[in-house]
Amino acid sequence: MDSFEFENGDILNDVIVEYMSFGTPVYDDEGIIKNAIVYCHGSLGSYSSIKKLAPLLDENNAFDESKYFFICISALGSPGSCSPSNTDLKNKFPKYSINDVVNFQKKFLAEKFSISHVLGMIGNSMGGFVCLTSAINFPDYSDFIICGVSSYKVAGHDFILSKFVNEIIESDPDYNRGDLTYSLNRTLRIACLAEFNFGLSKKALRDMSNIELSYEFENFGNESIETDIYDLKYCNEACMYFDVEKELDKIESKTLIIACNQDPHFPPELDAIPMSKMINNSELLIVDSDLGHLCFNGLNTISNELKEFMEEFNDC
Repeated sequence: MDSFEFENGDILNDVIVEYMSFGTPVYDDEGIIKNAIVYCHGSLGSYSSIKKLAPLLDENNAFDESKYFFICISALGSPGSCSPSNTDLKNKFPKYSINDVVNFQKKFLAEKFSISHVLGMIGNSMGGFVCLTSAINFPDYSDFIICGVSSYKVAGHDFILSKFVNEIIESDPDYNRGDLTYSLNRTLRIACLAEFNFGLSKKALRDMSNIELSYEFENFGNESIETDIYDLKYCNEACMYFDVEKELDKIESKTLIIACNQDPHFPPELDAIPMSKMINNSELLIVDSDLGHLCFNGLNTISNELKEFMEEFNDC
């Protein structure tokens, strides 16, 4: 995009947007795509996160790609799109919020595809924040949203986890220099390892031997150094202050909330269940999975429920 203006008034020019689109576009009388479904990935993910839908794209399945046109954008702040690392601004990158992530996506869809209304939005974790915020800020924007392993606010143990990650990063005296150093890479690894316990279920971790756990822990840390520490810090701060609890009644989109009993981040009793009571025209689906917060990697296990939810939107 030529430019993007942040909520705080900062403007960046020549903005990179990474995305993937596939499926079968259906056009209205004005030549605008009317069956677009936008997938919103989790923290520091990318367009490739849409692969979570892969088992459900075949004919007559929930997200039959002969019926829908899918778009997945690497969000503002994620390394493939406009971000601290991609712009090389590092710690000089403008502070952004989930509102900015929403506006970035919406502006791109309007400029690239001339889309001002989408059929639906699907998001997991931070992507759920994006779906909810879009539906609140622009009630006529989307016919449906599917919000998975997510919440209406970051609070309690999740807020403290985010504070802890921030403390680790800011404790490194090299952070404010804006240049990657050996010390910053080590700090990045430690900050990411703080997240290790919040993926799989407690049972899945308990079922591993200590040797297996140590191996997975080590691998998790080694893979994390491919992340940019400034991307992590900015995304962490955008998420940790997310709170739309008082605005959920503005949502007019038909809403499906998917939660997992074994999710260490957002246990249903604290997040999905109360959220479902605050959103009109919402449905709640709670699953059991040792994948825990990563249960969107197993959407095929709820294909029938998703197909039933999508029946209303088959003839778009």
